[in-house]
Order: sequence, then structure tokens, then C-alpha cells
Amino acid sequence: MDSTLVSQVRQFNRTVTERVGALNERFLGRDRPLGQARLLWEIGKEGRDVRRLRSQLGLDSGYVSRLLRSLQAEGLVTVEPQQDDKRVRNVRLTPAGRAERTLLDRSADDLAASLLQPLTDAQRTRLVTAMGDVERLLTAAIVTITPADPEHPDARHCMQQYAAELDRRFEHGFDTAQSNVARPGELRPPAGLLLVARLHSQPVGCGALKFKPDAPTQIKRMWVDESARGLGVGRRLLYELERHAAVHGTRVLHLETNRSLTAAISMYRSAGYTEVEAFNDEPYAHHWFEKHITPTPHEGL
Repeated sequence: MDSTLVSQVRQFNRTVTERVGALNERFLGRDRPLGQARLLWEIGKEGRDVRRLRSQLGLDSGYVSRLLRSLQAEGLVTVEPQQDDKRVRNVRLTPAGRAERTLLDRSADDLAASLLQPLTDAQRTRLVTAMGDVERLLTAAIVTITPADPEHPDARHCMQQYAAELDRRFEHGFDTAQSNVARPGELRPPAGLLLVARLHSQPVGCGALKFKPDAPTQIKRMWVDESARGLGVGRRLLYELERHAAVHGTRVLHLETNRSLTAAISMYRSAGYTEVEAFNDEPYAHHWFEKHITPTPHEGL
């Protein structure tokens, strides 16, 4: 990693933490540090599942427990087991907690205004635009892509959402049974591979490989949830599939797609895939693509 880039990121972090008051134990002028204030805000008016809350914030379970205990001691939250599953704990704001959250909201608005007030209109636009770019890139950086068993709940979720979206978007709908299938056994090593992308531990995308002896490897089931689009997840999935295929010894990749998936077609072309004659009888395909890659079996999976 370029040391200059690392230094610039660290300088940015120092500037932001200082300017937003993250170093102050009385964040936004209240009698609590940033961690407690953020937790109150994230719990929100409807309450949250503690596990989901911890996952979204990327915090250690012990630290979250300590924060919740301190908020409970102040009478700001209640933590109770979920009725239909005692293993799940839900946290909710008390009336005092809701009042405190309202005050924090107002103070946060004031802080944001104080950041913008000294700037010209043009500078404010530049700052807010840059903040949007930074937020998207930081979110993209926490997306993970890992192999998963096709029967794992996250993998099944992705496959179901994949089929549901194609059914909505294709001119005549989509029936998995009519398509060239990718059975679970075909997506497990050594026959194949399934990758799942996750954001805050929630599945937001998938992609798969079907390895064929003495034939091109097929890319299947490429899908990204609408909530994660614009973060480069599709390109990362494609890159990871290509990397795993190269490790497997693949020299040629094949994929097919429907004409309604214009963004996917554009991505494949920009990633070096060349349109070729139909190489299978997939009934939902209008475009067939091919890409030659260099095997790298020495890297290992």
C-alpha cells in the first residue's frame, strides 16, 4: 500500500474526529461520549435487535453491552428478550431516551450547520458532494466477499432475490425451472464455487462459477441488491470470480445475459468480455460473452 495514501487517510481521520467533536467526552455538549450518543440515535423510535445494531456499527459485543448497561442505568433504554426467540435481545428507548435522542438530533443539526456556515455557497456544495463520495467509498470498503455453501441462508436469500428481480425485469418474466439450472451441488467445490457479498453482515450480492472439464468455466447467478448498487460490488464480485477461476486453472470464461440487464452488459464489456455466438440454449439469454484469462494455480484457493 502506498504510504502517502495511508498518511493522507490518517490526516483526514484526525481532522474529522477533531472537527465533529469525537474527542470530547461530552459529545454535542451532552453528558455522554460519542459511542453512547451514536447508539441512542441508531436504536431509533422503533427499537433494534441488539445483534443487528452491533453488526451495523461494527462494534465488539462486549463494548456494546457496556454501552447499553450505562444507558440502562440512566433510564434511557430497556433491553428485553424477543418473545418468539429468547436468544434475540431487543433494545428500545424509554420516554427519557426519546427525549435525549431529540436533543441530540437538534445538537447534531447545529453542529452540521456550524461546519457549513463559514463557507461560501460554492464551498458548501463542494463539501457536501465530497462527503457523499467519501461515504459511498467507505461503505464500499466494508463490503466483504467470501465463499459460501449454496444452502447457507445468505446464499438462499441471494438466489431468491436474484430470481425475483429477473422475474420483474424480464419482458416475459423468469422461471428458474425453465433456465439452465445451477444446482447447489454444481456450485460447491470442486464442481463450482459460490461467492456472497455482505454489507454489515447482511447479504447484498452473489456470483457463482461452474467448472467444466475441458470446457470454459461458466459465470452464473450474478446479482447485487439495489441497496448496494453504486458501490462497485458487481465489479468486485466479477473480479473475485475471475481470480478463483484462474486459481482453478481456467483459461476461458463464459457468461450469458438478458438484453434487459443493460448495466450488467456494460460492466462485462468494460471488464474485457467479448460478445460471441451463442454457446448454449439458455432461453432467457440474448447476449453471450467470453473472456480469456491466465491460470494462476500456484496461488491456492
